[in-house]
Amino acid sequence: MLPSFYQEFIAKYLNKSQLITLKILLWLLQNQKQVRIERLASTLPLPTQQNSRRRHLKRFLTLNALGVVLLWFPLIEEMISRQI
Repeated sequence: MLPSFYQEFIAKYLNKSQLITLKILLWLLQNQKQVRIERLASTLPLPTQQNSRRRHLKRFLTLNALGVVLLWFPLIEEMISRQI
């Protein structure tokens, strides 16, 4: 699903459970036609109630570690440096 380069790079910024949540979320986004928190929470394979899964997704998506400056700019810089 994610290329190994992305997994290695993102693993520096996220802990193990956050990395697993990201992989599951990417898999769900590829399989679901509707991208709504409620729809994703209903199909998220966690052994909790749907409201708990919805809160889990909201907290995950608002993590500072997933911010543009902290994660995505360094990732793009690394990709460019590998190309050049």
